[in-house]
Amino acid sequence: MDMLWNGWGDPAKAAPLPETVTGLLHDLLGVRPRSTPALGLEDIRSPALTAAPAALRALAAAVGDEHVRTDAHSRVRHTRGKSTPDLLRLRAGDVSDVPQAVVLPATHDEVLDVLRVCAAHGLAVVPFGGGTSVVGGLAPQRSAFVALDLRRMNALLDLDPVSRTAVLQPGVRAPEAEALLAAEGFTLGHFPQSFEWATIGGFAAARSSGQASAGYGRFDEMVLALTLATPEGTIETGRAPRSAAGPDLRQLILGSEGAFGVITSVTVRIRPLPEVRMYEGWRFASFEEGTAALRRLAQDGPRPTVLRLSDETETLIGLAQPDAIGADLTSGGAGCLAIAGYEGTAEDTAYRRERAAAVLADCGGTPAGAEPGERWAHGRYSAPYLRDALLDAGAFAETLETAAFWSRVPDLYTAVRTALTDTLTQAGTPPLVMCHISHVYENGASLYFTVVSAQGEDPVAHWTPAKHAANEAVLAAGGTISHHHGVGTDHRDWYVREAGPLGVSALRAVKHRLDPDGLLNPGVLLPTD
Repeated sequence: MDMLWNGWGDPAKAAPLPETVTGLLHDLLGVRPRSTPALGLEDIRSPALTAAPAALRALAAAVGDEHVRTDAHSRVRHTRGKSTPDLLRLRAGDVSDVPQAVVLPATHDEVLDVLRVCAAHGLAVVPFGGGTSVVGGLAPQRSAFVALDLRRMNALLDLDPVSRTAVLQPGVRAPEAEALLAAEGFTLGHFPQSFEWATIGGFAAARSSGQASAGYGRFDEMVLALTLATPEGTIETGRAPRSAAGPDLRQLILGSEGAFGVITSVTVRIRPLPEVRMYEGWRFASFEEGTAALRRLAQDGPRPTVLRLSDETETLIGLAQPDAIGADLTSGGAGCLAIAGYEGTAEDTAYRRERAAAVLADCGGTPAGAEPGERWAHGRYSAPYLRDALLDAGAFAETLETAAFWSRVPDLYTAVRTALTDTLTQAGTPPLVMCHISHVYENGASLYFTVVSAQGEDPVAHWTPAKHAANEAVLAAGGTISHHHGVGTDHRDWYVREAGPLGVSALRAVKHRLDPDGLLNPGVLLPTD
């Protein structure tokens, strides 16, 4: 099944907002339905093909005629990603950066052949997994490009139960990966919000972080080896779980977002399927108090598998449990809601839960029982559908995230909220800004912001200054420009400042050696020359 072309996920799961929520949006933020309806796919006319017939014939020779698609629907479905500006532009009929063709290779060698053909004909290449980028990672600065859809590369190539490793092709979607591993008694344990649609290759390319990262780690911590196809040949990394044989090339490939090459296989660490999965809620009087509790668990343990904390606004609105949005407005909920989850053997889970509960209570937390945790687990992938429903109702809704060391988290939280609130209020669309701590580490944490406002006359132009102001606030407050969404084009100029001139020059040198013609996802991650 393809993802909804102008929204998120499975069309059957899309649902309109309850009247109570649309009324709240109108009263609180002045949100009104858009006067111009969104266009349907049948209304979209993609630009004419400009790729040379010889190039298309050569691509067909590389992967087979049936695996080179130039029809309008295929091309539109591979246009951009799933950020709110991406979707708004598509809904308005803007497909100005549609790919020339969609190419579907089945093997590493076919990927190499496609890259050679594209180099010979001057076509840029955008690797395409689940299409879930929300930072412009699928919007190259090149008019003539092909989308390299990796969905046919979707196999479990090897599983080593002794070493507890698995080799997966890049086009395996996360649910399929979990099913393949579960059949052998294992799990990857990587469950980001994009889980239902994102792919193994995409996780590696964007340095993904799952909602259970407190227990299983980030995806880049799970990756033990990679194979990369480039216009100049193949790179294979990872001969052992750890090595002192020079700099780790895996770390150069992880997070490279298709700018250095196409990931064609990933070797990952796997874990036995947990006997028990349980989630529960805790209440704290303030975000400050809850943050201190999370820091104590992250630093001194015992660390739950899942550990999250919503601020007062997010808790009040109910966004911590997307399938119950608005519930706390009438239930009298107050303070901040934290979710703690435990996975593993029954004995270990009970032990960690008991000790963690003692820490949370000692830090001022009040147990809220299993219901909030189970509701979170049930609705953990619902937020993107909620975003689409908000757009349908005439609201603007977008997210952004960052991370910092614990000592900087309070100032970072305040700086980003202030930047978003001030910029959008000055534009005449005062926002609702919500935040939660989404991932914790011994030395710091990630902050995940959700912004809702009226759309304004031009929704994309309305958002751009606010996003830029938030990016500036992140850097000024000592945060990183992205914790897990990636760089893409949206964060690129701020990433260049974060990396520094010499660092960027080194990365440019790598790109030039692997991709001398600059054909791989041009303008993503690094500015074009």
